[in-house]
Amino acid sequence: MTFNKEDLKNKIIYRASYRGTKEMDILMTAFVKSLINDLDENFLKTLDSFVNMDDETLISIKKKESLINYKDEKILHIIDKFQKFK
Repeated sequence: MTFNKEDLKNKIIYRASYRGTKEMDILMTAFVKSLINDLDENFLKTLDSFVNMDDETLISIKKKESLINYKDEKILHIIDKFQKFK
């Protein structure tokens, strides 16, 4: 299967936009759109995993309440950007 960067970007934006709660839709869509065009294939795949986390986990990460046990530098980079995103 060939990698299509634009298809993955569209999938991520769609998932960020339809989360279940309007507040999280707005937050995740704005966050994703703020960085999606600057990411390479590996970071896009990581962002895809990130936007597929449940809302409670993402809120906990945003509030820095969650004890994050990730070792992958890419996910830590995405989490750092998410926590700093206003």
